[in-house]
Amino acid sequence: MSLDMNEMIRLVKRAAVDAMQAMKPCNAVFGTVIKAVPLEIQVEQKLTLSAAQLILSRNVTRHEIEVELTPDVWATETESAHNHKITGKRKLTLHNELKAGEKVILLRCEGGQKFIVLDRLGGA
Repeated sequence: MSLDMNEMIRLVKRAAVDAMQAMKPCNAVFGTVIKAVPLEIQVEQKLTLSAAQLILSRNVTRHEIEVELTPDVWATETESAHNHKITGKRKLTLHNELKAGEKVILLRCEGGQKFIVLDRLGGA
């Protein structure tokens, strides 16, 4: 059996594509948070991911940030006319943990065993 050059090139290209697909490179998938604690996300009708399979970005976790407060924007809350301006750097805690029912976008890592939860979907 002899192959012409075009057929050989086609077979080599097909083998390269098959090898890439077998490695399961990163690709985006969408999911829904089923449970917040412990975290579970459903990405396909029959595939539910546990916390051990998930890598969370800061966008979907509780974390602290440092902000600089300016007196023209920040002041103490008060019911009377008396208040104090707040200035300087302060730490704020962002409560960004995922909640049941939220839609998320994930990246499936090579091999398909780990998923990076990037963010919530807009409007979710």
